[in-house]
Amino acid sequence: MKKLRARIFGISLEEATFGRRGFPECDERLRLRLESIGKTFLTGYLAALDVDGHDDLRRRLEEVDLERRGFAYEGAGMALALMDMLLPWKRNRWRTFVEGPAAAHDYMMNVGLGWALARMHRRVERTLERLDPLIGWLALDGYGFHEGYFKWKSVIVHHHVPSRLKGYARRVFDQGVGRSLWFVEGADVRRIAHTIGRFPAARHADLWAGVGLASAYAGGTDEEAIRLLAELSGEHRPALAQGVVFACETRRKVGNIATHTALASRVICGMPVETAADIAIEEREKLPRDRELPAYEVWRIRIQSHFLPEGDGRGAATSHLQVQDYHDSRSVPNE
Repeated sequence: MKKLRARIFGISLEEATFGRRGFPECDERLRLRLESIGKTFLTGYLAALDVDGHDDLRRRLEEVDLERRGFAYEGAGMALALMDMLLPWKRNRWRTFVEGPAAAHDYMMNVGLGWALARMHRRVERTLERLDPLIGWLALDGYGFHEGYFKWKSVIVHHHVPSRLKGYARRVFDQGVGRSLWFVEGADVRRIAHTIGRFPAARHADLWAGVGLASAYAGGTDEEAIRLLAELSGEHRPALAQGVVFACETRRKVGNIATHTALASRVICGMPVETAADIAIEEREKLPRDRELPAYEVWRIRIQSHFLPEGDGRGAATSHLQVQDYHDSRSVPNE
């Protein structure tokens, strides 16, 4: 059975290299770091194919270096979701793992599920109905990262969005695309800002939020680069900071706060990691039910309101990320 799963679902570690992906050249130190993150993801993915029990899988993932362990869980999430979709027996691998041994890594497991949705070209509505109504949206973030990473010329250069994504799903897709920019552009903050600038303006804030999350979760740059990133984000600094807040909470939840996470929080958010993570928890309280604006977006807006320029009286309800008919925007081409 292990050999069958490996034959059907196996992915070579070479798929995580810049040469294989055709990404633009970048600083070698950054390239090696970003490639190692991709390989860690695939290590978790392959581990999920190689073991049968969830406890055994958890032990394998816990052997990964603490700083990068979340990426391994993300990869495992993708593998388990793919097996649920394609194998004719045991359709609850992903859910059983995320509700059991991987509960602390539920953010990354949802992102990994999104990779599987993208790989299988699945419509997302029915899957979202079965996920946590709040963090289940992270599956769309994973979807966007997958498409930006593997189809970067189509998604990042030509700005295509899968036509199967409707409504707010396109917003979260862009947040994942923003995360993928950190890898595709080799964490070069000037190139990232230039690339975002070429997208339709309606998509900029969500892309910057994804970049903020990647800068704090994946890291790799120094303080000078992070300061420049904050400067280049301009009016979208609150979105950038919100992404950093998400990274802080994701890492704190499993006790793997990294030096680069603390750096991004201090420079972009102006506060320690613990304070930034507390904002994510506090603003998650008493969220409204999904209506025209999903609770997930209300959560993001509340977080961003903490980083509006001093004297800006907009507040959470009138943040620059207000309700917009995004999915019908003619500036967003379909794939």
